[in-house]
Amino acid sequence: MVKPTQRGFTLIELMIVVAIIGVLAAIAYPSYQGYIERTNRADMMSEMQQIASRIEANKINYRRYDRIPLSEVFSNTVNGAGTTYPNEGTALYTVTVAPVNGNNLGGGNWTLTATPIAGTRMATDGTMTLNPWGVKCRNSVCGTEQEWSR
Repeated sequence: MVKPTQRGFTLIELMIVVAIIGVLAAIAYPSYQGYIERTNRADMMSEMQQIASRIEANKINYRRYDRIPLSEVFSNTVNGAGTTYPNEGTALYTVTVAPVNGNNLGGGNWTLTATPIAGTRMATDGTMTLNPWGVKCRNSVCGTEQEWSR
């Protein structure tokens, strides 16, 4: 009499595969979350550099900082001195510039500040600042090198 061959997987084999997938997911998911946060931070840093470039470019047109309209600084204005970023989708940061004088930039000693919005993925990221001399601060660590990346 010929013994029939078994086909398929045993319950133990399936449980081992599920356990392996669970371990891999437990390792990969936090790494993925960190990657997303670093990407969002890098996007915000890039946007702040672009805003600073617009300020400096408009200084040439208006010949003084205090004549630059805030509408020239921010493409999507939420209030007189700020905007949210990103402009589309879920806003993660509120970006402001100070000082302001009415609807214009207040002077050459401006500071851009990106503050994470509470309740978003970036809420614990810390505030980032940039001034006209290229000094970058993140979580009270300031300098002109890689301070935003720390």
